[in-house]
Amino acid sequence: MWTCKNLWKKFAPLARASSTLCLQNARGAVLNNERRLTLVPQAHMSSGAPGSGGDNNLYYLLFGATCVGGGFYAYRTIKEDKERYQERIDEIASRPNKVVPAQPITEAPGEQAAETPEEITPVTEDAPAETPEVTPIVEEVSPEVAAVEPEDPPATPEVEIAPEPVVEPAPEKSVETPAAEPVVESEAAPVADSVSEEAVEQPSSPAPSESTPIAECLPAETAAPQTTTETESAAEPATVAPAEVPAPTPEFPSHAPYLLIGGGTASFAAARSIRARDPGARVLIITDEPDLPYMRPPLSKELWFSDDPSVVDTLRFKQWNGKERSIYFQPPSFYVSPQDLEKVENGGVAVLTGKKVVHMDVRGNKVTLSDNTEISYDKCLIATGGVPRNLQVIERAGEEVTKRTTLFRKVEDFKSLDKVSRDTKSITIIGGGFLGSELACALGRRSADSDLEVVQMFPEKGNMGKVLPEYLSNWTTAKVKSEGVKVITEALVKGVTYKDGRVEIKLKDGRVVKTDHIVAAVGLDPSVELAKSAGLEVDSDFGGFRVNAELQARSNIWVAGDAACFYDIRLGRRRVEHHDHAVVSGRLAGENMTGANKPYWHQSMFWSDLGPDVGYEAIGIVDSSLPTVGVFAKATAKDTPKAATEKSGTGIRSESETEGTASSPVASSTPEPPPVSQQKDDYGKGVIFYLRDKVVVGIILWNVFNRMPVARKIIKDGEEHADLNEVAKLFNIHED
Repeated sequence: MWTCKNLWKKFAPLARASSTLCLQNARGAVLNNERRLTLVPQAHMSSGAPGSGGDNNLYYLLFGATCVGGGFYAYRTIKEDKERYQERIDEIASRPNKVVPAQPITEAPGEQAAETPEEITPVTEDAPAETPEVTPIVEEVSPEVAAVEPEDPPATPEVEIAPEPVVEPAPEKSVETPAAEPVVESEAAPVADSVSEEAVEQPSSPAPSESTPIAECLPAETAAPQTTTETESAAEPATVAPAEVPAPTPEFPSHAPYLLIGGGTASFAAARSIRARDPGARVLIITDEPDLPYMRPPLSKELWFSDDPSVVDTLRFKQWNGKERSIYFQPPSFYVSPQDLEKVENGGVAVLTGKKVVHMDVRGNKVTLSDNTEISYDKCLIATGGVPRNLQVIERAGEEVTKRTTLFRKVEDFKSLDKVSRDTKSITIIGGGFLGSELACALGRRSADSDLEVVQMFPEKGNMGKVLPEYLSNWTTAKVKSEGVKVITEALVKGVTYKDGRVEIKLKDGRVVKTDHIVAAVGLDPSVELAKSAGLEVDSDFGGFRVNAELQARSNIWVAGDAACFYDIRLGRRRVEHHDHAVVSGRLAGENMTGANKPYWHQSMFWSDLGPDVGYEAIGIVDSSLPTVGVFAKATAKDTPKAATEKSGTGIRSESETEGTASSPVASSTPEPPPVSQQKDDYGKGVIFYLRDKVVVGIILWNVFNRMPVARKIIKDGEEHADLNEVAKLFNIHED
């Protein structure tokens, strides 16, 4: 208080001087400006004249009270901190760091307790170094032991501890007691299991009954006291301590450095590419299908021509060259279990089947599965493919029609249609494209050995009318009819109903087709359900996720396969739905996920086989609305898909075609016949060029195989050709 008063005496004159100076300045301003300032009540800042000491006393009182209050608050805070600190130290010091003294052991049923208690040295506090650390689990189970041993409450926390001591051999000086060892060996294992299960899974489970021997509820160190001659060996376990029960392994990892959504061709190609560039990579593929990655083309081609009655179960088939293979890219032994993906030393590829990704958090780098499980990732590939398109008239027709309709896409669809083809009398295929025509030929050939009726209908004038020029489309339609298929052209479906046990298809022109089963092969819609949650752009013209030249949709998200809408440097923005594109785009996406930063320039190809005798390969934009020029020659025995696969050794022709290059094609030296672009009803083999602004943008090789690198180079060059007959020589179609 006196200090405050002295400070006030020192600063009061300064305050008075400041007040006097301000007043003089104000008076000067009034005289200079010839006006008075607005007067405001003055604050008394001085110590005051005689008689005003009450103000000073009030200031002293307020200032002093503040100092006293602050000091008391600081003192109380420091004191409470010291108390909390001391309580924490006491808590740490009270933690049990010593082994519980040995307890008398009651005889277990069928076992004999130790007969020489006078020789048993109880565990003491002389060997704390040998005592294992206490795990945090003990406090949860202590009430159970308290119920077993109420006479020794202080020992309850230590009794429930299930430590993991390092087992060391007993010293040579220790005296063995054979009578005591059977108790330890027979009871140690049950103790570990019961204690661990109760501590981890059911902390509130009922305590053991009174009739249960105490040795069954105690750890090995307590239940089996050891007979030794030295104090140091008293704390050492006489037998192997019970191993800790491992926690259940999760079904799949919570984090994957490389996460691939979709289990098709693009995902498998990306996984193989990632592992090639990063041998230690850990790759997780998530697919909603129950199968491992497999190739889809055989589902509508070779599998239908197999003579093996168990082909539906084995999914193995003979290629046109006679060699047998499976539709699966690799056997199950190739993959790592999802549970072990994080543990394997050199990484691997794991496939999580039967799970669907329903949400993507691109900011948090994680996805959510249909069961609300979350998996985080470093880099992600979206290769969700597409879903078969259906007709609206079928969707509105009701349940009876829907369950008699197949949307052909997966292994289950092949198995289902195979069974239908054996159990029903009539199947109608709606669609005249690649898939519809392939299935029509396959089922038509099967109908030759049964009473099955196969009908194919489509709105075009001929099979594959949107792809092939009209003359070649008509020739293909005749080929399909020769396989035993009833083809209905220019058929627009108006309605579908179920009546009298059969499905009735009403066409727009009034015709009615009755059938037992429908196969809708009318196209594919890209799977872009994740676009909304991930904030990714979907192309409004072609569908699919829009990606850049490196197939990137975001900084750490890539898209490949049917779901990718990419920019073609020659043909503009496109979306391709073929096997070869899935292979190449998946491979490139995998390389770029490991830092390659390569642009997508590849011109993918596709192929279709109408049985083992007629097939074609195509590249670029093949649209029947474009001008075309066809050059044909007489076919020989080697100009068939069967002969082509015998020569290349593979049934999936793109696997060999995509590896080839063509820098300087050599034309055939065989003299060509007079150029005839369309030879009447003789289209044994040939080349069809699709033009846009007089530049070749697409090529079909009709029964011409192993020439795709040449076609790819022609489109890549983008030059205008005056005589396409000369260009056709590059494919050696006139060789015998």
